[in-house]
Amino acid sequence: MAKAKKATKKATKKAAPKKATKKVATKKAAPKKAASKRKPNPAFMKALTPSAKLAAVVGNSPMPRTEVVKKLWAYIKKNNLQDSKNRRNINADAKLKELFGKAVVNMFEMTKIVNKHLS
Repeated sequence: MAKAKKATKKATKKAAPKKATKKVATKKAAPKKAASKRKPNPAFMKALTPSAKLAAVVGNSPMPRTEVVKKLWAYIKKNNLQDSKNRRNINADAKLKELFGKAVVNMFEMTKIVNKHLS
């Protein structure tokens, strides 16, 4: 008899009461701004003069730090100086060895060293 009572209780579940719906005022969408081209940070675009050691690799005209790094990477790739096993390392040739002060430099160290040679 106990089983029969449980079965009837499950069958006669009460429906959940409906929630009161509130009317919310619709907001007008804010007018979208015209998509403008992203402006570069002026600090990155400041022309810096490379030292004599750095000028031997990238040239001696004043240029932004970003351009110096681009030219340095172009030199590294042109002369195949990136380590074949560990691509983060750069094997310095005669010019870069003079600039870096050692034979193998990590790519993150390289940017730190290059910053010291810009003024």
